[in-house]
Amino acid sequence: MEQTEVVVPKNLDELIAILHKIFESDCINVEEVQQIMESYESNPQDWKKFAKFDQFRYTRNLVDEGNGKFNLIILCWGEGHGSSIHDHTDSHCFMKLLQGQQGEMVQKSQRILMENKVAYINDSIGLHRVENGSHTEPAVSLHLYSPPFQACQTFDQRTGHKNTVKMTFWSKFGERTPFVTASQENN
Repeated sequence: MEQTEVVVPKNLDELIAILHKIFESDCINVEEVQQIMESYESNPQDWKKFAKFDQFRYTRNLVDEGNGKFNLIILCWGEGHGSSIHDHTDSHCFMKLLQGQQGEMVQKSQRILMENKVAYINDSIGLHRVENGSHTEPAVSLHLYSPPFQACQTFDQRTGHKNTVKMTFWSKFGERTPFVTASQENN
């Protein structure tokens, strides 16, 4: 197997350009995507224009649509904010913590994701939820979903009840989207 040298992106724009090149292929190399996302050193100057917070819930902010092959999204987590237990509709999910510290519960395990580290999950690994465990500091994470999806399943931890929810964006490309009253956001 041929070893390819990893290009280290100097900023978010370079990361996006490299991801576009990687996703020109229909075959996804999970290790390659994880490695390139991890090699990007978080710099708030790069991503702060996409980081839109809401005091009541976490937000999903679209950064790039990846030519239809992936969505690159910044999620902003206020103190104590978290998602419900959910799947990703058969998509790959790469999550890089840009700021803060987050707990990610996978069906059979729990781990803390530290700044600049990348976690990977897909539906064959299990259901999961993500939360900002801090009650004093916000957190920001960068998510890549391939292929993009418009809906997912959420699960009530107490009853096991399953619900299909539509994916929405709090902002797109740094601009607030029209206000949605009953958001069904998830990550």
